[in-house]
Amino acid sequence: MNALEHQLDYPFGDTLPEPGTTREVAPGVFWLRMPLPFALDHINLWLIRDEIDGQQGWTVIDCGITSDEIKQNWETIFDTLLDGLPVLRVIVTHCHPDHVGLAHWVCSGGDKARWDVRLWMTLGEYMMGRVMAAGDGSNAGGPGAARHFERHGLTDEASLDQLRNRTGYYPKLVPAMPSQYRRLRDGDGVTIGGRTWTVVTGFGHSPEHCALHCEASGVLISGDMVLPRISTNVSVFDIEPEGNPLALYLESLGRYETMPADTLVLPSHGKPFRGMHTRIVQLRDHHAARLAEVLEACSQKPHSAADIVPLMFRRKLDIHQITFAMGEALAHLHLLWLQGQLRRAQDDDGVIRFSA
Repeated sequence: MNALEHQLDYPFGDTLPEPGTTREVAPGVFWLRMPLPFALDHINLWLIRDEIDGQQGWTVIDCGITSDEIKQNWETIFDTLLDGLPVLRVIVTHCHPDHVGLAHWVCSGGDKARWDVRLWMTLGEYMMGRVMAAGDGSNAGGPGAARHFERHGLTDEASLDQLRNRTGYYPKLVPAMPSQYRRLRDGDGVTIGGRTWTVVTGFGHSPEHCALHCEASGVLISGDMVLPRISTNVSVFDIEPEGNPLALYLESLGRYETMPADTLVLPSHGKPFRGMHTRIVQLRDHHAARLAEVLEACSQKPHSAADIVPLMFRRKLDIHQITFAMGEALAHLHLLWLQGQLRRAQDDDGVIRFSA
């Protein structure tokens, strides 16, 4: 644990559910943990015992990427841990591949086509997933992403070439999206397992992220909006090149500050924890410190996003991490720029730089 983690309470300690198994973390709420082939090597998924229109079964929340390993883990769960009951619906918090990648497959009942159920998402997340799964653009690669990061100072030709050729990143992990869905909106009350879960939308990390809060149980399924160990990625990508996602994210954190301090937070990465108010203070302090560093650097001389990356990420990055690091550096620059604390200009070399 790092020092900040010591300020949080982990009620289940270091015990993690093995792939293909579950652990009950609240009445009727079960924790699954699936592997990911990235530096962030896992995702937490959730099963809730449910009943819809008199039929007993389960609600699945988030699905993992499309991979044979995760499919096999799900198949084991379907066959052995659902008490012979079907999945009744699939709720996905947002459109990133580790959350929605297998939704089409889980909705259709896995390899054995056990059921055919509806996907529930917000409009913004569903539509963005449909666009990217169709290969019509991806934040993580393709010619548009390469041009975007080149304008912001990424000059390494090998990295740019990797980005240009990374056109299949999203469709590989999310090969299909269900052709129909049921819309979730902020403030909706969704009855799951006889209890009301309120939809809490958040912004900055993704277009219209859906967290679920059950006040009666004291549980928040936070998705990626509140994580215990790492800060949520907040990036400016090519699809919205003048975006201000960090302002949106910091504003969204206020939605969770009004929840009870002892809320059990079920995050998509890391371990379930209590101490959400403390964690939000940590996150706000983290971004305030990064913003101060960026402003100080740009006060000394003009900086591009690529110049800012080594200030914020003091380690070697692979191409997957570079896209997020560049996007996050730009998010901090844009907040200061759009607040009027920085100016931006495109220099003769075609690179955009920011100065105080």
